[in-house]
Amino acid sequence: MVELKGLPGFRDFYPEELAARSFLLGVWKEVARRYGFEEYDGPPLEPLELYTRKSGDEIVQQLYEFEDKGGRRVALRPEMTPTLARMVGARAPALRKPVRWFSTPQLFRYERKQRGRLREHFQLNLDILGEVDVLADAELLAAALDIMRATGLDATQVRARVSDRRVLAAIFRHVGVAEETLEPVYGVVDKLEREPRERLEAQLKNLGLEPQTIAGIFEATQLRGIEELEARFGGVPSVSEGIAELSKYLEHLEDLGVREFVDIDLSVVRGLAYYTGIVFELWDAQRKLRAICGGGRYDELLQLIAGVDMPALGFGMGDVVLSELLRDHGLLPKPGRSLDCFVAWLGADGQRHALRATQALRSAGLSVIFEFRDRRLANQLKSADQLGARRAVILGPKEVEEKQARVRDMSTGAERVVRFDELAATLAAELGDG
Repeated sequence: MVELKGLPGFRDFYPEELAARSFLLGVWKEVARRYGFEEYDGPPLEPLELYTRKSGDEIVQQLYEFEDKGGRRVALRPEMTPTLARMVGARAPALRKPVRWFSTPQLFRYERKQRGRLREHFQLNLDILGEVDVLADAELLAAALDIMRATGLDATQVRARVSDRRVLAAIFRHVGVAEETLEPVYGVVDKLEREPRERLEAQLKNLGLEPQTIAGIFEATQLRGIEELEARFGGVPSVSEGIAELSKYLEHLEDLGVREFVDIDLSVVRGLAYYTGIVFELWDAQRKLRAICGGGRYDELLQLIAGVDMPALGFGMGDVVLSELLRDHGLLPKPGRSLDCFVAWLGADGQRHALRATQALRSAGLSVIFEFRDRRLANQLKSADQLGARRAVILGPKEVEEKQARVRDMSTGAERVVRFDELAATLAAELGDG
């Protein structure tokens, strides 16, 4: 028989792996709730045009796309922002602004497998729509960084690298980049940490840029911090306006309690063409992994996809890289079962009372497993211990005759008797709050 295996780049979630995933999704949802975001979702299958309209046909190379039985070209969603734009565009006039929505979709891209990148992953998408003030940009990054803190990570382990496409555009124009060449230049800058400088210089030269312009581009991307930015380009009016907004942004982050995580880094442009303003990425401080999270302002995307003029910003945070980082720091929850009670029984009458006791305990909100077969009590209690049960409820001939159960605390071994009609209420009071 041929052994059946899962597809490369896709994961099986055994209980221990699912526990880690559930932990992350729980953190994501709790922080989103604290920040007042509402949850939404969309279909995993969308029209292919939803993605090619904003990114061009080249994105098709990374998509799971095909023609369905109705002759439509469709794709498994590789990201959530286009779906969000479509959904908000459909109801834009009726939505209260600003819109604060979040989602935790499973996404699919046909990419080369490597550490931190698979062909499917779960992702938190957090978006604010209908607000232009830079305070919204600060709120968005604060939420991402509060998620880091909620998992146990601190500013020595995670850094937020922040840039602004408007500032970069003003600088690039100042050093000689034409307006129509800005997007291809961004594409080259986005590869700074992945390709040798010589190759990138050649790509910039192929765009028709002069040597002094190329040198100016690299100089700009090496700037770190507001002070360096002001010292080099503060005298350029088109740049100084952006610097002032970045300074206000940092002031807001200080007030929101997350400034210690943040570095200004103009080498960050984000690869997607639809970003229009402040952009950011979260990285592990040692830079051993891929980016944990990335996002920023995309004020023109809703107009492009849905014909709605609405400013917007958001980020995506995947579970794969974040899980790797938490595992490296020993911050993922340890696998284990959470079982309140194991009901052991002996004899036919014991079995009937065990089933009734199980139902009563479950109705009281407790997690309960009962023994399927009539086995020696010692073996049943061994199973209770292996399953991590907090209490063992024992029902043998004597207990049935006296209409009471014997309850063992599995952590101490101490036993006591509890009347049948008081069993559920008693154990629910002891164990119900976890």
